[in-house]
Amino acid sequence: MKLRSFQYIMQQSFKGIWRNKGMSIASISSVAASLTILGLIMVLVLNMGHLASLAQTQFDSVQVYIEDDMDPEAIESLGSEIGQIEGVSYIHYESKEMALANMKERWGEQGYLLDTLEDNPLPNSYIVHVANIRYSDDVVEEVSGLNGVDEIRYYRDIIDNLIRIAGLVRSVGLVVIAVLILIATFIISNTIKLTINARKREIRIMKDVGATNWFIRWPFFLEGTILGLFGAIIAVIIIYFGYQTIFDMITTRFFVIFSAYLLSVEEMMQRTLIMFVVLGSGVGALGSIVSLRKHLEI
Repeated sequence: MKLRSFQYIMQQSFKGIWRNKGMSIASISSVAASLTILGLIMVLVLNMGHLASLAQTQFDSVQVYIEDDMDPEAIESLGSEIGQIEGVSYIHYESKEMALANMKERWGEQGYLLDTLEDNPLPNSYIVHVANIRYSDDVVEEVSGLNGVDEIRYYRDIIDNLIRIAGLVRSVGLVVIAVLILIATFIISNTIKLTINARKREIRIMKDVGATNWFIRWPFFLEGTILGLFGAIIAVIIIYFGYQTIFDMITTRFFVIFSAYLLSVEEMMQRTLIMFVVLGSGVGALGSIVSLRKHLEI
């Protein structure tokens, strides 16, 4: 395509958008609303998946918290009992000091906040690794009956619930998004229709002087794509600042412990930016194609 032809096509696309400002704004708004809702659903699903993945890495282990008043000999004896249970691959002891140091490391830059603690509230524990996931329930049941065991942290129920909730959110979200995309496509299609009607005489002249069908179609096709792209950009901006605000609130002094379980703003945008741009421009292109097939007889 020659540079002059490209300039003409782009010029006509933006003229069409400006000529039908009201419908163009409606088109952009509908795409932005659809993708913003999609973004909210993705934020939930991706963070649930991330949380389930983190828990999954510990699914082959069971953390056994030990009662505070146990002496070193009793703790060692308890460890021997746990190690003899069928299905246990190996165990390692984590003192309360080690647990606090590990927590500081997980908190990263906010780890200094833990230095203000007067007493270490974390318990001593054994981390029990099972040989196979199928042994987990049996190991937990046997360990819970041993003397000196205060609490057992086990992730299976959490993982199952997270996967179930993420699946439900994804299913409902897909239905909502499908409806909103259809609405956005319909609005963009009608916007292109108005542009076609406004340029019918010009199109007839272009055909008479030998313009190709695609040369005539391209401005309308790009017009819809641009409308969808603008909507996508607005949605990305909303999701970025919205997620940044929520992430900052969660990672403040009082909720910093939860930050390790959330995707960072950069990771979230890396996973959504390209998809939003493709979806937005794709919806706009689809609306153009629908309108061109119905209303542009060339």
